Parts: sequence; C-alpha cells; structure tokens
Amino acid sequence: MAATKVWLPATVLAATLAAGCQKAPDRAIDRPLAERAPAIPAPATEQAAPGGVAKQFTLTDQQGKPFDSASLAGKVWLGSVFFANCPGPCFRENQAIADILRKIDDPDFVVVSLTCDPDNDTPDVLRRYADRFEADAARWKFLTGDMAVIKDVANNSFLLPAEVGVHSERGVVFDRQGRLRGGYHLLQPDRVALLEKLIRDVLAEPASPETPDSVP
Repeated sequence: MAATKVWLPATVLAATLAAGCQKAPDRAIDRPLAERAPAIPAPATEQAAPGGVAKQFTLTDQQGKPFDSASLAGKVWLGSVFFANCPGPCFRENQAIADILRKIDDPDFVVVSLTCDPDNDTPDVLRRYADRFEADAARWKFLTGDMAVIKDVANNSFLLPAEVGVHSERGVVFDRQGRLRGGYHLLQPDRVALLEKLIRDVLAEPASPETPDSVP
C-alpha cells in the first residue's frame, strides 16, 4: 500500500519580529510519512496520524542536569523552541505553555522547550528564566546544549525550523510512544485552545504495549 502523503504550502513568508528575535516559517514537508516523522499539517487540519518514534537525544536542563529524552517514554509531551533574550514573542509563547500546564495538572504531561541560543542560554540563565513562569522542573524542561543537537531535534523530530535566534512559534504534541501527533501556534488563543484539546485527547488514549520503529 502506498504511503499517505501530507502536504504543506510550498511557500510560506517569514515574519521578522523585534530585533534579535525572528520567526521562522514552518517548512514544507512533502515526503511520505513512511520516510520520516509525520509533517505538521496545514492550519485547517493541524493534527497528524501517528508516525515513527522521535529520535532519542540528550541535552542539559535548567538545573544543569543531563536530560535524556528516553525519560519521556510513557508520557505525553509538548515540544517548543525559544530563547531567553527574545524581546517579546518567546515570553508570550511560554506564558501560553505555563497556562496549559496549570490547566492540565497531570504528571504524565511534560513540556520540553529547546533554546535556539545555547551559547547565551546556560543552565543558570534558563533556571532564572524558568522561575519567571514558576516552572516545575519535573514537568517543564528548558534545555540547552550543542546547537547541532538542538537543530537536529527541532528540525527532524519536532519538524520545526530552528537557527540561532530564529525559531517557530508552534508547540508540537507527542504521544506516549513518542510519536508526533500535531502542532498549533502558541500566540493565537484559538490555536492554543486546540492545542490544549489535542493534549487532553492524547492523554486520554490508552497506553499501547507496542513500540513503533524509531525515526531514522
């Protein structure tokens, strides 16, 4: 059976925000799902059928501790990209995430936020930044480390663009098997509401004993 394809518009305009913080367009993904993790669909249908499991990675959290993504097994998690010196959009993005965490007070739901400015966003900087949102370090991981690793995770697992100081403002949801299930814009209240619903829907799904093949 031929693999189902998910298409995005071929051209998306990048919006330049305040100095030092740029929004990158979510790039078109037009390869079959069988060849990679599912693409984030177009805005009208921003949920995706489960694909392969996100590739494992190791970075450093806001407490200076190693974070292994294997610890996310069995949990539903939200991925995002930001940086601490972003003058406005990232703060609003993370305010939306903080609100979601307050509303979905479930230990099986975790947020993983990657900095796209690791040279400046040391664990200590991220710890102080996390404190602004009263973030529970057990449920909200602000991660830094090698930019090559961060780009690989953002581009190939989150399917979000990321360069130094450049990022998408979407949050993407992974199920208990580590499969990308969809994503929504974090600066639009109606999209955030849909993101919250997606998280609740995925949390309500029964845990599966099956482990899908890892994304290469």
